[in-house]
Amino acid sequence: MTGPLNVHTLARAYEWVAASTLIRYRIGKSSGRDVAAVIRLACEEPFLASHLQECISWDFIPTLLILNCVYYAWHHALTSIDAKLASSLSENALSFSSFLFVNLILWISLSFCSSCVIVMLGRCSFASYGVSKRSYRHDRIREGLNVSEEMLSPDSVARQLSEQISLAKAFVVIAKESNNLQFAWELSAQIRNSQILLSNAALRRTPLTTTEAETAIRDMALLLFQAQQLHYDSSTMIMRLKARIQGLEEQMNSVSEKSSKYGQIAAEEIPKSLYCLGISLTTEWFRNSNIQQELKEKKQIAAKLSDNNLYHFCVFSDNILATSVVVNSTSLNSKHPDTVVFHLVTDEVNYAAMKAWFSLNSFNGVTVDVQKFEDFTWLNASYVPVLKQLQDSDTQNYYFSGNDNGKTPIKFRNPKYLSMLNHLRFYIPEVFPALKKVVFLDDDVVVQKDLSALFSKDLNGNVNGAVETCMETFHRYHKYLNYSHPLIRAHFDPDACGWAFGMNVFDLVEWRKRNVTGIYHYWQEKNVDRTLWKLGTLPPGLLTFYGLTEPLDPMWHVLGLGYTNVDQQLIEKGAVLHYNGNSKPWLKIGMEKYKPLWDKYIDYGHPLLQQCNVH
Repeated sequence: MTGPLNVHTLARAYEWVAASTLIRYRIGKSSGRDVAAVIRLACEEPFLASHLQECISWDFIPTLLILNCVYYAWHHALTSIDAKLASSLSENALSFSSFLFVNLILWISLSFCSSCVIVMLGRCSFASYGVSKRSYRHDRIREGLNVSEEMLSPDSVARQLSEQISLAKAFVVIAKESNNLQFAWELSAQIRNSQILLSNAALRRTPLTTTEAETAIRDMALLLFQAQQLHYDSSTMIMRLKARIQGLEEQMNSVSEKSSKYGQIAAEEIPKSLYCLGISLTTEWFRNSNIQQELKEKKQIAAKLSDNNLYHFCVFSDNILATSVVVNSTSLNSKHPDTVVFHLVTDEVNYAAMKAWFSLNSFNGVTVDVQKFEDFTWLNASYVPVLKQLQDSDTQNYYFSGNDNGKTPIKFRNPKYLSMLNHLRFYIPEVFPALKKVVFLDDDVVVQKDLSALFSKDLNGNVNGAVETCMETFHRYHKYLNYSHPLIRAHFDPDACGWAFGMNVFDLVEWRKRNVTGIYHYWQEKNVDRTLWKLGTLPPGLLTFYGLTEPLDPMWHVLGLGYTNVDQQLIEKGAVLHYNGNSKPWLKIGMEKYKPLWDKYIDYGHPLLQQCNVH
């Protein structure tokens, strides 16, 4: 700083600060750094520093009157003097030959809800103001406070009692925290006695005398001394509180871990109603020959399955009801449902049930074909790395034994990540050799718009059309991959934008030309020891389609309905809503506010659904 300081302005600033701090008597919003800044402004100013020896007195304000009194007033004071202080530093600033820098108080008080609070309180008095200015300043400080002249007296009995009460209240909390309930009760009883004395004095409007308060002061003093002997001092209590906080954090981490495990288990379990539906449909399929006959009659539409002039969608799932919602929502929102073809692939267990459901129900003219992956002869361990890894004992122990003493999070060890239904998305050209373009849908999506426009999207020579997610947290490459591994570090930009599986447009002609499945095999084999990534199909997807992905408009694919809050406007505009996350809409742990978007595509009046109590 340069130039003389306008001491008149600084004095007024400190006056406002002192007054408003005591008047507020509560925690505010300004930072303690603001306090320090104003005080440094005075102490570091050369003109003031050279006259610090002229300071004539220190007026100590009772500690307990400013306990928990913090920084709110400083914000007002600083903003109020900002302009004045700037002008006072100009060359035309007033100069003073003498002044008195009265006090600078530093008190440390313990706050039980946060950390120690440093309260810096300064007030400047100047001889040039005289007695009238000092009186005016005292009036301003007292304004709005419930204090009397007697309270401000150096020999005030009422103030001594008030300070004892405040300190005793703090010790009551500490005693309860230490489980010393008897001592806490004694302190509380003595606090009530002292409060009664103060109340009586206030009612009769006469100061408390030493004689009538002597017993209460002495008894309280003994209790406070006893509290100190019990190590209820600030430093000890800080240590205890730190230990308590650490204990609570450990409990919280334990509960959070259990919650995560139970949530993961709940997400992986098949609801009893859906299990019942599968059993009922399988029984119906083998008992009712008419269903199989109807399916044979539908073979005449087999030509549609390879017609590239139609809109082909594929879903790989073992969840009958979820797949039904995907097909039904697509058909109801399609402008020309008769041009839509759904290719469903499931497993041996659910094959009969899936065929029965889609044979018994009509979906607005949409063509539905059901296959099981066990029929794909090319899908074997010699060709597919995932199947090869399943035969490895280390892999089996990792995913199925559960004997790692909790070192690996449960979500990383979910066997579904080795399921072929999850990895079939990397073999779409082999599954549908006659097709040129398909839209891949996960079974946890709802379609709200006509998707035919996706088939005319120009992917600019890329293989995968997907919605990027890098604008959201944890959706860049470095969040999914292990960049400490030299292979990952050498081939991929850690800040490359991630994208989402769940609604993808695949150009199968370009896929075959670039041998994308071979790229997937390369990275899957490199990760046999799980050092490149830990879980799921998205990390290998990010590696496989790196540099081969065309970004789509975000409105085509809205994510997050299975784990977070989603903007209502995004939901209304979204073409495909994705319930990614553990809170699937068919589970009890599903997010209630998003379930209606899924429920409206299910006919809960269907006899089989009622029989199995699906609701």
